[in-house]
Amino acid sequence: MKKPELLIPAGNLENLEVAVLYGADAVYIGGQEFGLRAKAKNFSLEQMKEGIAFAHAHGVKVYVTANIIAHNDDIDGVYAYFEALKDMNADALIIADPGILAIAQEVLPNMELHLSTQANNTNYKSVSFWHNLGVKRVVVARELSFREIKTISDRTPVTLDIEAFVHGAMCISYSGRCLLSNYMAGRDANKGACTHPCRWQYHLVEETRPNEYMPVFENDRGTYVYNSKDLCMLEYIPDLVEAGVYSFKIEGRMKTQLYVASVTRTYRQALDDYLENPDKYKANIPQYLEEIKKCTHRKFTTGFYFQKPDEEGQIYDSNTYIRSYKFIGKVVSYDADRQMVTLQQRYKFSVGDEIEFMDVQGDNYSVIVEAMWDEDGHPLDSAPHPKQHIQFKLDRPFLKNTIVRAKNASPLDN
Repeated sequence: MKKPELLIPAGNLENLEVAVLYGADAVYIGGQEFGLRAKAKNFSLEQMKEGIAFAHAHGVKVYVTANIIAHNDDIDGVYAYFEALKDMNADALIIADPGILAIAQEVLPNMELHLSTQANNTNYKSVSFWHNLGVKRVVVARELSFREIKTISDRTPVTLDIEAFVHGAMCISYSGRCLLSNYMAGRDANKGACTHPCRWQYHLVEETRPNEYMPVFENDRGTYVYNSKDLCMLEYIPDLVEAGVYSFKIEGRMKTQLYVASVTRTYRQALDDYLENPDKYKANIPQYLEEIKKCTHRKFTTGFYFQKPDEEGQIYDSNTYIRSYKFIGKVVSYDADRQMVTLQQRYKFSVGDEIEFMDVQGDNYSVIVEAMWDEDGHPLDSAPHPKQHIQFKLDRPFLKNTIVRAKNASPLDN
């Protein structure tokens, strides 16, 4: 059995650095064109080159998304984009469209190719078809059960890798091929511009009675009829391995650094514990679940892995996230002689607040800020300015980019 890969999303260079620090085996990123997360900040070509070099220096692979469903007017741009990727040294391209596959093989003949979940692969014959065309890895459809993935694994060559989503937001449409956004907002989800109408609240309007909104609800708070719970498979790592899943894929290229740090560290620890000793992994499951709930999430589901979801797979009363903790900042440097840490602030905190450092090895270290200073040594009562550099005393060192968080007074947030 090959050691499973932990594959982490990185919507920008900062998130990539955090993913690498907290234990990713590989990250997937998007350029500023031809990926399915156009609203993420994504990477310029220069940032992509810098990010890939940083990841490789730490032994981490980088996969670049080019998984739109292309139209005719995209083709020339895809050629130009792939030409620009020649010197980037990315480890693989993630694609969904047969035409883009052909362009990749023409322009980047030595590039490893992964097939996106957007290609909707649900059976071993279609997976083998793509493998015969040169695809090294297939991201199987989210709509598959453990049993179906196991059948695909058993009936496809060992030279094919199977990747599957194990955590994050679920899409209401078949493997992400959604028409709602295009129809309702004129923004094509299949070209990266999804407006997430599955999270909206809906009412009924009768044709001859405009502006008379009749509620559709299970309770008096209304119904978010397409709003799925988030996937979380932390408790089922043995089942994923047994089914033949090689790459454990986390969703979230539009999420924060706190999210990236939390899911990476938690799944890293769970995977390592399982590979070391399955009993150790089983005993630590409550700890993993407690930690994963400290980053932005909705209620959790196991998706299609055990059975087709029923009404329990949806959230009917709100489209809010649960935010138990907030992202306070990250470590810029530590001066051991002065026992002084410098943070780059991301959310206001004040003298007297309790904050928590997320050590990359899995521990959490809480401190109460007794005094703090700006970069010029002026004392401060609070840190209200985003990206301001703040200094305060700390009796132990932390690595650069270590994430710092604090409990939220109200865990619910839109």
